[in-house]
Amino acid sequence: MAEKNVIDWIALVLVIVGGVNWGLVGALNLDLVQLILGGIPILAKIVYILVGIAALYTIYFAYQK
Repeated sequence: MAEKNVIDWIALVLVIVGGVNWGLVGALNLDLVQLILGGIPILAKIVYILVGIAALYTIYFAYQK
């Protein structure tokens, strides 16, 4: 297995944050991103976009040798 670089770790953290957030949305109807960044909608949107990009990167990373 290859060593993880900084981008790999950032993507992993973002995917975990996104997964936990969606779990809380499903279980408790609690959106932590909105709760924390709700007053700054553009930042919340950026977080959602970064989580999506991180998920795509993680899919790519998962299929690398």
